[in-house]
Amino acid sequence: MRTRVRGWRWRHNPLRRRSDVVEAWTTLVVVLLLLVVAPLAGALTARWAHSEAQAVAVAQRADRHSVRAEVVGGIPNELPTVQGSRAHTFRTTVTWTEPGEGRRTATARVPAGSRDGDMVTVWFDSRGRNVPEPTDAVSVWQHTVTMGVCASAGTVGVILLGRLAVRHVATRRRLAEWEAEWARTEPEWTRRRPA
Repeated sequence: MRTRVRGWRWRHNPLRRRSDVVEAWTTLVVVLLLLVVAPLAGALTARWAHSEAQAVAVAQRADRHSVRAEVVGGIPNELPTVQGSRAHTFRTTVTWTEPGEGRRTATARVPAGSRDGDMVTVWFDSRGRNVPEPTDAVSVWQHTVTMGVCASAGTVGVILLGRLAVRHVATRRRLAEWEAEWARTEPEWTRRRPA
């Protein structure tokens, strides 16, 4: 039967070693770090990530514009299989009418399943290159939450690894202290003379 005495490392007793006190204080510090520093690191990282992602989204919306274009290029006979929920796209030629500039033609990515003559929405940047749709608010928040959670988890991992290292050192130190104590006590118990 095993009896566990809570708080024995805090009370003075003949079996308590300095390594026990260090380990007890380390546990208290680790709990405080886990309750305060890890969430704070996550929140600060999430705030930074949100402002960065928001700035990128604003820049993309300022630089990109969409046009309704007609698919006029060759359509692949066989499309690659779609894995997961991600929509597959392919490159083909599209044409549209630009106000004041007339008819324009370009190569752009269009959704799978588009046929010759279908109207699709395509995005171009200020240089006329085909680009993905600008980042929306949902993507910004997904990025924010992901970065915050990863920062919190990383902080927790570092804190727990530090705790593990301190515990390892404390255990080795405790065993060395017990060995030294036994070397002094053992001759009295066994009535053996020290060498």
